[in-house]
Amino acid sequence: MVKLSNILNRLNPAKILVIGDMLLDTYTFGKVRRISPEAPVPVVNVQREEHRPGGAGNVVLNLLSLGAQVLPIGRIGNDWAGLMLTDIFEQEGVDASMILAQTEYATAVKNRVIADNQQIVRVDHEESTPLSEALEKAILEKLPFVFGDVKITAISDYGKGFLSPTLLAAVIEESNRRGIPVITDPKGRDFTRYKGTTVIKPNLSEAYAAANLSSNDSLEKVAAAVLHQCQAKHLLLTRSEAGISIFDHTGRRSDFPVHVREVKDVTGAGDTVLAMLAHALANDLSYDEAAQLCNVAAGIAIEQVGCARITLSDLALRLFEYNMGQKIFDREHLFILQEVLKRKPFRLLHLSNVNELTYDLFRLIQKNSEEGESLLVYVEQTKNNGPLVDMLASLKEVNFVVQHLDSLNHLCQCAAPGATTRYDGQLLIPVSS
Repeated sequence: MVKLSNILNRLNPAKILVIGDMLLDTYTFGKVRRISPEAPVPVVNVQREEHRPGGAGNVVLNLLSLGAQVLPIGRIGNDWAGLMLTDIFEQEGVDASMILAQTEYATAVKNRVIADNQQIVRVDHEESTPLSEALEKAILEKLPFVFGDVKITAISDYGKGFLSPTLLAAVIEESNRRGIPVITDPKGRDFTRYKGTTVIKPNLSEAYAAANLSSNDSLEKVAAAVLHQCQAKHLLLTRSEAGISIFDHTGRRSDFPVHVREVKDVTGAGDTVLAMLAHALANDLSYDEAAQLCNVAAGIAIEQVGCARITLSDLALRLFEYNMGQKIFDREHLFILQEVLKRKPFRLLHLSNVNELTYDLFRLIQKNSEEGESLLVYVEQTKNNGPLVDMLASLKEVNFVVQHLDSLNHLCQCAAPGATTRYDGQLLIPVSS
């Protein structure tokens, strides 16, 4: 856990260009109390509706939540759904100047009806509409001027007609000319459309279909066919509960298992992987490190209903939970603690000049752990308190132990920014012998 969690502090707000099909995901939440007398179907009593960007738009929102800078390129219609998408992006502070409207095109809308946390039907208003010549020309004219400071190009193809062969080729060619890696989430069987992409990211069934091979053929054979087809350097294959496998053009294979508590909704999991992969590679993480973070992010996403936005705090908390025995944090590992504490209200117990776990100290720890919040114990460094730190970490009542810092103020600034005598309403409790 420590090695993987430590790479989170290497994720800086790099700029990522996302191009692809912009969809609007609508969620209709309600309760089912009876069956319709008109047909054997449930009657949903609607309680609320939510609208979220889907498709490439979901990739954009996940990148924002991870701390990246994003420039989206896409298409909408002159309709309420298109207006809803641009409004959401503007509220999020996203530059939507390259999301352009096409005459006589209807923005794709997917309406998921969810009753008692169970999706019972999805109603799609969409059709594949070719990109108009006028809109294609407008994007191609602007394309050379949008790559400033871009670290990664992410292509999200949902097969709605926006990514024309000409536009795809131009985006990949311009990215390659500038030395910008391209990650492509493909659609359909013809992966030659994505020739020149750096990474191709299909799921298992898409890869077998593109390779024109049967399920009896090996993954190695499929990978070789796919990589040859699109001339990519890497294939990142999402395999559902089997996790992620990465192949490179030399035939090297690496497998990364996924850990999921409960699968509630797989909607948008591929978008989450694309966003996490793009953000990781934009920050020069290795492919192995990126794949492991993608697995963690996707695991969190499918435990939630609808398209989920994954944050660094979500990742940090999950990585911490994977190894609850790792309770001791020092200066080097403060970043992950800071992210974890954004999600967990806590009490802080400050030990000064304390070298042993006395009965009174243990009772104080028990008392404060009973209040419902996590308990963080800050131990001022002394020559002989190593055994005390290990003892505190062994207690189930103690969630975090911090040592080897210069001062309590340093801890507050790093783990609880802005804290003086209180943080999030929780008392700071100084204790000394």
